[in-house]
Amino acid sequence: MSQARPNRFSIILILGALSTISPFAIDMYLPAFPEIAAALHTSTARIALSLSSYFAGLAVGQLFYGPLLDRFGRKPPLYAGLILFVAASLFCLPSRTVEWLVAMRFVQALGGCAAQVAAMAMVRDFFPVHETAKIISLLILILGVSPLLAPTVGGFVAVHLGWQWVFIVLASFVLLMLAVSFWCLPDGYPADDSISLRPLPILRNFAAVLKEPQFITYALAGAFAFSGLLVYVAGSPIIFMEVFHVSARTFGAIFAGLSIGFIGSNQINVLLLRKFSSEQIFRGALLVECPAALLFLVGTICGWFGLGITLALLFILLSTLGLAYPNAAALALAPFDRNIGSASAMLGFLQIGVSGLASASIGIFDSHRMLPVVLILAATSWIGLAILLVGQRSIPRLRFIEEKGSAPLPH
Repeated sequence: MSQARPNRFSIILILGALSTISPFAIDMYLPAFPEIAAALHTSTARIALSLSSYFAGLAVGQLFYGPLLDRFGRKPPLYAGLILFVAASLFCLPSRTVEWLVAMRFVQALGGCAAQVAAMAMVRDFFPVHETAKIISLLILILGVSPLLAPTVGGFVAVHLGWQWVFIVLASFVLLMLAVSFWCLPDGYPADDSISLRPLPILRNFAAVLKEPQFITYALAGAFAFSGLLVYVAGSPIIFMEVFHVSARTFGAIFAGLSIGFIGSNQINVLLLRKFSSEQIFRGALLVECPAALLFLVGTICGWFGLGITLALLFILLSTLGLAYPNAAALALAPFDRNIGSASAMLGFLQIGVSGLASASIGIFDSHRMLPVVLILAATSWIGLAILLVGQRSIPRLRFIEEKGSAPLPH
């Protein structure tokens, strides 16, 4: 039986919901860090390593799912990843050591990243290339449910039911998305038997992606800029709950409030794209992010800032990231008309890989102070700007290629 082709709104809603799986897995258990640390007899900074292992799993897993999505089509690898996520979530429940939790979070991410890579690839399946940045911004509007609701829900669940129930809720949500994907999501790009799953051809595909100057410039510059978001996420329990001593409930409210900067700027991006190019918006975002991050670093070293100024600077930084991310991703993927799954996977690998390494350094410092978090925020933003300025010299003209065989969705 043929499947009715959904309209644009339905596709955006489903892809956006799939994109929330990993953010929910990250944000929901942040307020439970102190409780988990107490249960496992360790520090909050050590529990943050389980967040870094999730980022590492997201990065590594994407390199596998990219070729699988091109070879078998979008849905079979997506189903396999969602089932793996559910199983790993349940295996988090009997954690007795931080090492076990770190390992299970890595496996959980290996499953969750299937949804992220598939959603990004399907953006190119169903929408023309010139709409990519706008569609990604709309996905992030849906993704904004995560920072608005997840910490509050996670804190409530952890306080009233215990931190293990956070993972039960996550498993239930992903089971629901598995059903929605099976019944309501169209197939997207068909299976391509010409895509080899042997290691050498896969490496050649990734090498071809990396040789594209436009891809490597915007993927890497975007990765370092985007890492500021995950560094903030990993460091937020330390900043607010240990440095400023706010409660779990207040932390959830702060986290939700600051997320408005990231989500709101993504929607402003839709309007800006009517007058400016993705290239102009991305460069402008970095030119605001870098001085703000440097001011934050200097003020933290000198002890100038209390909670109010800290919140204001973080709001500015997150707002610039909301402008940078969709435009960097759109520019990186624009040159490709084949192997889009592999290109999306490499894009995600670089973004999450850089972010994972940056956020992991917070756990390595094992500090209860704000300075390491702010130092990493400043360093990654300036590195991103440097990569952009140097890389643009090797791009004589930006390329925008429509995917072969793509068809517009009905409104």
